[in-house]
Formats: sequence, C-alpha cells, structure tokens
Amino acid sequence: MIAAFVKYISVFLLSSVKFLGGPVAGVTMGLSFGATLALTVAGMMTSVFLFSVIGNAVHNRYVARQRLKNKPMFSKKNRRIVTVWKRTGMWGIAFLTPILLSPIVGTVLATVLGVSQGRILFHMLWSAVFWGFAITLTMFELSHLPFLQFLHK
Repeated sequence: MIAAFVKYISVFLLSSVKFLGGPVAGVTMGLSFGATLALTVAGMMTSVFLFSVIGNAVHNRYVARQRLKNKPMFSKKNRRIVTVWKRTGMWGIAFLTPILLSPIVGTVLATVLGVSQGRILFHMLWSAVFWGFAITLTMFELSHLPFLQFLHK
C-alpha cells in the first residue's frame, strides 16, 4: 500500500517540476497507462495553478533585483521571448511548456506577459492532456524495444 503511494506521488511530483519525468517514471514503476496519464496531468496542473498565483510576486522580486544590479530590463533573451510571444501568443507558450520549458517556467512566463489566470489554466490544461497522452502512449508503446529496456526493473 505504501509502496504504491510512493510510486503515485513520485510520478505526480516529477510531472509538477519536469513534465517528461512523469511518463518515464510511470512506465519505469509499472503503473497503468491511465494512472500515469492522470498523475502526469495532475502534477503539471498543480504546478501551473500554484505558480499562476505566485507568478507576479516572483516576477516583481526578479525585476527589483535586476534594478538593484543596474541591469537593463530588455536583454537579448527578453526580446526573443517577446518576439515569440507576439508570433504565437498563449497557444505557443502552452504548446511548448511540457516539452521545452517546465510547467513552472511556462506559467511564470505567461503570468509576466499579462495572461489572466483563467486563460493560463485553460491553455495549460489542453496542453497537459495533449502532451501527456502523446508522451505516455509513446513511452508505453516503445518500452518493449531493446534500447529502452532500462525502463523496466
């Protein structure tokens, strides 16, 4: 009973920090497809909810520290982020968050760019479900291949 709980909480926590870790951990620990998918989506969405609430506070603290260091507000990195934002909007951030960013970075980025909490939650949910299904299915289907045998005990 406790061992199963540890498996579930591991997948949940990994997904809340780095989305791809959830499906890998779920396959490795022998969880079912449904449990792995549900825990992966729940982990990401928990992180998204928490950081959409505290995202502005994190951003304000970062800006204050940058000002104390006399660093410019608009660096090359910031300009690139704004360019991507103008091209793709919240759809692009949500789509890329699970695979390139982490749920934390994607959420704070969306919050800093002024997206409402409701829109962040909606877009991150469809992205988590889409990518969760795609990655979990891929991991389950390919886990039998010889070069992925390390996924099984």
